[in-house]
Formats: sequence, C-alpha cells, structure tokens
Amino acid sequence: MQPSADERLRRWRLVLGGEPGAEGTGCTLTGQDAAMDGALGALYGGAKNGGKDRGAGLGASAPSVARWLGDIRTYFSSSVVQVMQRDAIERLGLATLLLEPEMLEAVEADVHLVGTLLSLNKAMPETTRETARAVVRKVVEDLEKRLATRTRATLTGALDRSARVSRPRHRDIDWDRTIRANLKNYLPEYNTVVPERLVGYGRAARGVKKDVVLCIDQSGSMAASVVYASVFGAVLASMRSIATRLVVFDTAVVDLTDQLDDPVDVLFGTQLGGGTDINRALAYCQSQITRPADTVVVLISDLYEGGIRDEMLKRVAAMKASGVQFVALLALSDEGAPAYDREHAAALAALGAPAFACTPDLFPEVMAAAIERRPLPIPEA
Repeated sequence: MQPSADERLRRWRLVLGGEPGAEGTGCTLTGQDAAMDGALGALYGGAKNGGKDRGAGLGASAPSVARWLGDIRTYFSSSVVQVMQRDAIERLGLATLLLEPEMLEAVEADVHLVGTLLSLNKAMPETTRETARAVVRKVVEDLEKRLATRTRATLTGALDRSARVSRPRHRDIDWDRTIRANLKNYLPEYNTVVPERLVGYGRAARGVKKDVVLCIDQSGSMAASVVYASVFGAVLASMRSIATRLVVFDTAVVDLTDQLDDPVDVLFGTQLGGGTDINRALAYCQSQITRPADTVVVLISDLYEGGIRDEMLKRVAAMKASGVQFVALLALSDEGAPAYDREHAAALAALGAPAFACTPDLFPEVMAAAIERRPLPIPEA
C-alpha cells in the first residue's frame, strides 16, 4: 500500500530535520515524532533553532549521552540503532565515553562496537574492562551460535570427502565422483555406466587431517575481520581433525594459538591500529608449517604492505609450490567490498591465489573448497 500524502510529508520532515516549515514540507511534528526528530537532530544536526545553528551534538556529559542512547533504542529498530551508534562514535568523538561502564551498559552491542572497544583496549581503565569483556562476550557468543554448527558440518563433510578411497564399502561410495570417473565406460545400448573404478568417502580418522593457519591483519581498518576470524578460529580449534593456528600481525607478529579456546581472550590479545608487515607475518607462518600438502594458510588482509613486497610474494609462491593451499581474503565481514591494494591483489592472482572479500556465511564454503583442493567459491565482483 502506498503511503498517503501526509505520511510522505512526515517522512520527509524526519529526513530533512529543521524547524516546522523551514524545509518546505509544512509538516509539524508532535509527540513521538518530535522526540525521534530530536534524537536524529542531536546526531545529524538540523536547521536553525531560535536564530542559532542547532548543529550536531550530544553535549559533553555522560548522562546526556546515556539519555540519547535510551531514546534511540526506544524509537528505532536494533539495526538502525547500531548504525546511529557507529555514526555517533565517528562524527561526535564519543569513543572516550565508551570507557565508562554505564555507557557500555547502555549501548547496542555489535561487531563494530567490539572493534571500537578493542581499539580502546590499552586506554581502558580497570573499572571498565570487565564491562567491556561482557559486551564483547555477548557479541562473540551470538556469532558462535550463528556460525558454529554450519561451519563444523561443512568442514567435517569436506574432510571426509578429501580422504577418498578406491575400495569403499557400499554405503561409503561417492556416486557423483564414481560416475564422473567412469563416463568412458558408458554403454549406450544399456543406457548405463559400468563402475570399473569406485570412488568412496574415507572414514573419519581420529588424528589430525588438516593444519589451518589463520593469519590476520590487525590494522585498524580490519576490525570486523579480526572479530569474525577470532570466532572462526575458536570453532576450527574445537574440531579434533583440524590443527588450528591463529596469528595476528601489524608490524609485529603475535601467535595467539594458546588462547583459541576463548575468542574473547584472543580479541583482547589483539592491538588494532598501527602499520602492516605482511611479509614478516607470512615468514612466521611459513616457519610453522610441517605438513605442506595438508596445510591451508588463510591470509586476511587489505594487502597494504609496509614490509618487503617482493619477499611477501616469494613466500606465497614458495608455500604454494610446496603444496600449501593459500587463501587470501581482503576482508571477512558483512561490510561489502573493502578498500585494498589492487596491485598486490593482482600479483597474488598471478600466483594462483586470487584475493577476494568473503562474508562470514561464505567462509565455511571457502574453507571446504580449500580442504578439498577444488576451486574457491569466489563471489562475483
């Protein structure tokens, strides 16, 4: 149903802000609409108010911000609240107020808020730290509930399929691959394929089948990717058939593998911001590889290299030549196409390691393809 003319004017009035009639709609807001307009105006500004510019601003006091946070949660949906909080932090410099426990208790927690808290980690007073950890833990647990089951199921299937055998039991036959492997034995007169060679799924072994190294750029622009990668790292580490290593880097390299049982510890072990030395990080990862043919290395970075570019590319080429499956992700988030170094991305593609952005929902399929050594499901640009 199309909105009425009055409803369209009301919506335009909320979009444009300003005093009644000042923007030409002739619409006066009352009640809840006026309160919504006030909440929007405090963040995004408006027109003149009593001869003075109303300008964006929430005031410098924590109580006024707390009231505003309560107002937007009353008037807007959770997804809109998250966007407005993010804009408030960026436009009005409210990050420092997040160091106060009462502020953290009032905000709507999401991945972007976690990234902001992690960037403030070193400046966070002890009185705020436990509240911040509780906020981060809530987001992490919600992500694990959403992603863990599908990830484990997808990768377990990929691990079983990657261990194919040539003399399978009947119930273990992979009929799709068996038919493809025997198409040359097609008998048109019988309209059938003679399965001269059987291809089957291998029985799941109790030992480690694959080694996975997650190498994560922790520069400031990669905040959401760091959060998602830490959650996936914990999920992978919970699978006995995968040995998972998690490495974060800027100009230094930190191995957080021993903290993988708790992704919150992993996140508070990162230091968002700073420079980037991908070559140094890959050198460390390369030194940890003992079974190249059974190893998947996932580099998550925007590829803005501050180290030695040619050495970085040589390391990728060497790992691939030794049998390592190398995956380059420009981002692991729902934020869409990121900014990245196109020259370095093209150089990796020339080495047979195309770099692309990946959503959290696609990540299990990407890992499954890497484990099975089949083409990666690269999204269309």
